Amino acid sequence: MLFRSIETERLVLRCWEPDDAPLLKDAVDRSLEHLRPWMPWTPDEPEPLDLVYERLREFRARFDNDDDYVLGAFERDESRVVGGTGLHKRIGDRAFEIGYWLAADAIGAGRATELAGALTRVGIEVLGADRIEIRVDPANAASERVPEKLGYSREATLRRRLPMKQGSDLRDVNVWTLFANELAGSPCEQYGYVAYDALGREP
Repeated sequence: MLFRSIETERLVLRCWEPDDAPLLKDAVDRSLEHLRPWMPWTPDEPEPLDLVYERLREFRARFDNDDDYVLGAFERDESRVVGGTGLHKRIGDRAFEIGYWLAADAIGAGRATELAGALTRVGIEVLGADRIEIRVDPANAASERVPEKLGYSREATLRRRLPMKQGSDLRDVNVWTLFANELAGSPCEQYGYVAYDALGREP
């Protein structure tokens, strides 16, 4: 594990801690209708706090084991969760998939582009990835604009790949890719960051 938290101009992206459960629950609860069309994990109704707490314990364990890097997206003072993101290892060696969601009251201000731009750089510059992917439901126009603005190339549309909630159909997904040798000169470079390890040191 080479990082624990990342600071951007407006955000702190960091490993979830179990005691973040009230902040995460608040962000999801106030965004259920906004998230439900796109995020298959969205609950049908507000979840018990204990369940959210246990989920964050699992995220933290996977982070500490370098299995998956699921991150909370916080305001700079960390008083409020504005969304969630991550660098996921599920697409192969030297590659990460960036996922992201924003709370309903945090959309429309460029936060998704800011966090995805910074995570693209962290994945390549800190973690040594050769390829970063962002996968988006073609119907989600707002999310589709994020990789486009960052200079990613749309490689393919994979049919019936994204899961939906129980009882619904699979969705298509657009695959956007940026390689390490394409980072220089890309719009990602305008999104500065500072990464810290668990002891507060820059890797």
